[in-house]
Amino acid sequence: MRVLQGIAVSPGVAIAKAMVVDDQQPRVTRRFISRANVDAELKRLSGAMDLVAEQIQASQDEVAVELGDQYGAIFSAHLQMVRDEKLNESLIDSIRYRHYTAEYAVSQSFARYIQFFERVPNPFLRERAGDFRDIEQRLLNVLFGADAKKKLAAKQPSIVLANDLTPSEMANLDRVNIRGIVTEVGGPGSHSAIVAEALELPAVVGVGANLRDIQTDTMLIIDGHQGRVIVSPDEETIARYEKEVEQQRQTKIRLRGLRDLPAITTDGETITLMANIEFPHEADACIERGASGVGLYRTEFLYLGQDCEPTEEDHYQVYAKVIRDMQGSPIVIRTLDLGADKIFGEDHPPEQNPFLGLRSIRLSLRNTDQFRRQLRAILRASVLGDVSVMFPLVSTLHELRQAKMLLSDLMEDLEEQSIAFNRDLKVGIMVEVPSSVVMLDRFAREIDFISIGTNDLVQYTLAVDRNNPDVAALYNSCDPAVLRLIQMAADSAQKAKIDVTLCGQMGGNPVYTMLLIGMGLRSLSVTPSAIPEIKQICRTVSTEKCRELAARVRDMDNAWEIKRLLREHLRQLFPDEA
Repeated sequence: MRVLQGIAVSPGVAIAKAMVVDDQQPRVTRRFISRANVDAELKRLSGAMDLVAEQIQASQDEVAVELGDQYGAIFSAHLQMVRDEKLNESLIDSIRYRHYTAEYAVSQSFARYIQFFERVPNPFLRERAGDFRDIEQRLLNVLFGADAKKKLAAKQPSIVLANDLTPSEMANLDRVNIRGIVTEVGGPGSHSAIVAEALELPAVVGVGANLRDIQTDTMLIIDGHQGRVIVSPDEETIARYEKEVEQQRQTKIRLRGLRDLPAITTDGETITLMANIEFPHEADACIERGASGVGLYRTEFLYLGQDCEPTEEDHYQVYAKVIRDMQGSPIVIRTLDLGADKIFGEDHPPEQNPFLGLRSIRLSLRNTDQFRRQLRAILRASVLGDVSVMFPLVSTLHELRQAKMLLSDLMEDLEEQSIAFNRDLKVGIMVEVPSSVVMLDRFAREIDFISIGTNDLVQYTLAVDRNNPDVAALYNSCDPAVLRLIQMAADSAQKAKIDVTLCGQMGGNPVYTMLLIGMGLRSLSVTPSAIPEIKQICRTVSTEKCRELAARVRDMDNAWEIKRLLREHLRQLFPDEA
């Protein structure tokens, strides 16, 4: 039995045999055509490009029907690439002037794009290599006469193992027997991760080259909570995980009855449970799971997979839809939280340290035209319901003041134009870096609320890239330094009498619920699917017991011991949960 560590991107447990996906493309040899056959070969290439465009559109439509337009939008960028003038000129020139076959022209042209993107240090930009690889594979399949619509199917319950899965492979995934996904590469933002989570398939990515040693039909267990892949598990391990799978199924059924009940502790403290969402249609999941509102509305999807920068009206329409769908519940809209490489039309060189570079509020303040469009849309939508605005990755008071000044200027503009907006719009920041925690007493004088983003706070506190499998084991929310910063932030907010919410993955993990309540947090924003289980814990514990647990944790200096203690307390409450 071996345990491989990767990055958990879609929760759940799967037990099945491995199905190794051969990601080798058709072998392309260097072949030439005669000058007399150039026009015919160009026509063959043009036909292949048109057919691939049709296939991509069909994939987009199929995914949109099953998962929603936002997931189908993954393929929009692919359509743009197929029609890219520079790419088409490169292909045509290779056939017309070098007399390459269409297959070899595709292989050579795409290799240059793929190699370039694979070398850049920016992990978000590296995702583009997979997009080009997907289109190349589609084109070669058409030119070689292969079946591009072949389902990634299994005859038995299986866990897919691959270097990576392209969007087209994910679109053609067998929904019956595929029980989980494991890839060598990728991170939380990869297409495999996004679609796997939407399909509620357990998934672990970034496992590395160790995956290549596993053969088809090898028994596997995916632990999508811990990011583990257990190879050839013994009978005792299989039995333990089988029990966990059944317990989770029974728990899910039981928790449905909590939807309309409040999250109140046994001694009467109300815990507000909000939802984190990325796409407008997720408002339905918030209502279905009993969320008290949207504590984090990520707006990045407006920029991903699009062929142009979103307009003010684009922003306004999606915000208005979520506000209407949430039926009066509060909504916190976070402004753009992406790196410079993701902004359409911007030509930024690859950054050596993208997580320390031009991203989030820094990028918005640099690109004020884009920022103004988003803020105007938020202001216009603010009259439709209980809306707040939140700025991400704020590390200095100067950044906050710049953003607030721009917001104030836009309020004056709208007022002059007689456009309605909420003059009392609440303004908050994401607390994600140590500097904002240390200076929170000053920040608190100029904002209405904070939201503690634990994903980045852990990363920046411990200097660990959570997307890097080589150091993923060092990324630990239980680290005493991280817990102290969370406690400092909560205490500072309460002292200043401003609202505080915790919105990272930590909040959606039931292991931490009692600790967070004990640290004084009374508002959590989590993925909609996590709300029922967190609510169950809130309704089962007393704040006094939670404070006692938090006091014990404060005296500990070992992250693993802290995690063990938290698991033990959860096990005492619910023997089937931890």
